[in-house]
Amino acid sequence: MTDEPARVLLPRDFFDRPVVDVAPDLLGRTLVRHTPDGPIELRLTEVEAYDGESDPGSHAYRGRTARNATMFGPPGHAYVYFIYGMWFSINLVCGPEGKASAVLLRAGEILTGTSLAAGRRPKARSTNELAKGPARLAAALDIDRSLDGTDVCTTGATPISILHGTPAPRDRVRNGPRTGVGGDGADHPWRYWIDGDPTVSPYRPHTPRRRTATAT
Repeated sequence: MTDEPARVLLPRDFFDRPVVDVAPDLLGRTLVRHTPDGPIELRLTEVEAYDGESDPGSHAYRGRTARNATMFGPPGHAYVYFIYGMWFSINLVCGPEGKASAVLLRAGEILTGTSLAAGRRPKARSTNELAKGPARLAAALDIDRSLDGTDVCTTGATPISILHGTPAPRDRVRNGPRTGVGGDGADHPWRYWIDGDPTVSPYRPHTPRRRTATAT
């Protein structure tokens, strides 16, 4: 990393805050996925906050399991899960340790490594669609459960880093209900996005569906 402010790693204390403070502050930050084929860099444009055992929409609402254990760990780590037997999604754990809150990374703009991302997302109709939605983001960046627990605040050889980037202007940050969350957590206005950005995914309310068995 260089000394240029935008290229500096976000420190661990950035994540050691309430999740609803961290989530909007992640917009405009740069996620770097280091792959054997080269780096892929993404500017975050859409995220969602999940507040652990106090949040009915969170995986940690009913306590700790083997699947969600990373959420209970220290801040500044990646929580990766498998959903509907088909897709991966990546979250960033917030503090304090034991609180089990995390920010889901929903969408972003590929800045570097576009050809690498496109090779993993052959059905994308444009570069704006490469990481438009959490499953697409994970696919474009080659993220799977093997990266669960990755420390995103460490220097040196690491598969995922989060850089300072260029924070989104506050007057362009919007918030509203989270996508696909039903029940008591449906109205929590904890989805945050950059207004007018073409990479932001469309909002969809909760629709009950039959879940398939997963390997997690």
